[in-house]
Parts: sequence; C-alpha cells; structure tokens
Amino acid sequence: MSQDNETAASVVTEFFIVGFPGLLPKYYSLMAALLFCIYIAVITGNSLIVVLFVIERNLHKPMYIILLSLSFSDIGFCTVALPKVISRYWFNDGYIGFYVCLFQRQLIHYFGTLNSLIMMIMALDRYLAICYPLRYPVLMTNRTMRLLIGFSWVTAMIAPTISSMQTVTLPFCGPNMIAQCFCDSQSMNQLACADASLQNRISYGVAMFVLLVPFSFIILSYASILVSVLRIANAQGRMKAFSTCATQLTIIIIYYVPRFVVYSSSNIPNTQMNSSHKIALVMFYSLLPPLVNPFIYCIRIKEIRQFFFKWCVQRNRMSLKVNRLTISK
Repeated sequence: MSQDNETAASVVTEFFIVGFPGLLPKYYSLMAALLFCIYIAVITGNSLIVVLFVIERNLHKPMYIILLSLSFSDIGFCTVALPKVISRYWFNDGYIGFYVCLFQRQLIHYFGTLNSLIMMIMALDRYLAICYPLRYPVLMTNRTMRLLIGFSWVTAMIAPTISSMQTVTLPFCGPNMIAQCFCDSQSMNQLACADASLQNRISYGVAMFVLLVPFSFIILSYASILVSVLRIANAQGRMKAFSTCATQLTIIIIYYVPRFVVYSSSNIPNTQMNSSHKIALVMFYSLLPPLVNPFIYCIRIKEIRQFFFKWCVQRNRMSLKVNRLTISK
C-alpha cells in the first residue's frame, strides 16, 4: 500500500485485490475453496485435452489443434487470474505489486483477446467443414491451422499492449483498492489521480474492436452454416450439424454477450451497473467457458468418445489378465 495516500507526490507501490465487495468475512474460506475447486477443474479438464492430443495420433486434425490451443489459453488465463484472489480469501493476502499488477492486467487481456481469435478460427473451421465438405481437407490442412493459430497467439498481444501503454502513462498516487478479482484496465484506470477519460476511451475502443470483429465474423459464419444445413435433405445430417454447432454457439454467446454488457455499462451514460453484480458477471463469463469447454467437447466429439471407450476396454482387459495370473499362482 502507498506510504502516504494523502500526499499527491506519493507513489502507489502495490494494489489490493478487493474481490467481491459485498462478501462477508465468514464466507471468505468458502469462496476461496470454490475458486480453488474451479481452478483445479479447469487445469484438470484442459490438461486432459492436451494429454489426449499428445498420445492419440488420430486427434492430430485441424479441429483438435483448435481445442489444444483453446485449452492452453484457458489454463493460462486461470493461472494468471485465480491464484491471487484465492490467496486474498484464504490467507487474507490480497496485496499485489504495482508492476506485477500491470503484468497480470496485460496477460488477462491477452488471453481474453486470444480466446476471441481462437473462437473466430473455430467458426471458420466449422464453416468450411459444413459448407464445403469436399474441399475441406484441401482448404484446412494441419499446416494451415497451425499457421492460423500461431498468428493468433502473436497478434493477440497487440491490443492489450496498446491499452497497457495508455495505462502506464497515468499517475497512481492515492487509492490502491482494485474493485475486481484481478487487475484489469477499467479497475486500474479508476484509481488514477488524473483524468483517465482518454485512456478509458482507448481501452473501450480496443475492447470493442477485439470483440466486435471476431463476433461479427462468427455470426456471419454460423448464419451461412444455418442456410447450408437447411439445404441438407437428410434429417439425420441436419441434426448432426445442428448439434455440433449449437454447443459451440452457446459457449460463444456466453463468452461475448456478457462482455458487451460489462464494457458498455462502464462507458455508455446511464447504463451503470452495481459493482458486485458487475464483478460476478465478469467472473461468470471468465470462468464458465474454461470450466465447461473440455467436458463438452470430450462428451460430444466422437473421436474422443471412441478413444475413452478403447482406453476403458484396454484397462478392463489388463485387469482381467492380472486377475487370471493371480488366480493361477
């Protein structure tokens, strides 16, 4: 915390993560345990996708390269965002260094931008697979997908860096309570002891660009998919295509729509949101997709189901062999 908050010349050396402002102290341990369980579930589920991709050669296809990248991104986001807020509630240690907070803020927005780009690539992949099924193997090879994913991992750093450069120019000389579960642009800009309206406008413009461009492409892609699916004469084929896209579209809506609400409530007049509700909504759209993505895709994708079935059969056979050898001895 700053040594002299009342002196304009003082400099903030660390911030304090408030978390959920209305949460009573008696629920701190429960909240920490809940967030810890979410973190473990995210790490476990997404690590499972990574392990499956490594050990099963049949999964080395464009769609699974997307899932692999999404898993790494989700693991990265939760590893950056959750440990400090868990520490805040479990050990009452919510202090975070000034430059560590800036670094966390950069990575929070980086992984958010990256996920947006990955979902745009996923929509492109589904569009080509459903609308051009015969040309899909030529249009979307593993090499093409790796190039698209690599390009996303690199370019996703541009937007957060632009916003970060604006935040760094602000002086922080007094309040240091981050009204959020992690450091982000909006929370940090509010604490500046100078007019941050320009920085807020730049952050809002960058955020809308990162959200609206991929989201518009995704909507157009799925609209084209819908038209193409309706032309399929086979009812079973239509249901399969709808089923595949509906799951992805649901996650996409959960990812994008609440973000529009949160950013708009802070930057459009007369649309202010209660801080507790805002933080809860931010945590909802930040943690739900990483939590459910691995389980949804593991359940719905046929190749992954087949791999688990084959693995279970092999385990049962090995157990039977061990039992027979034990009995014979």
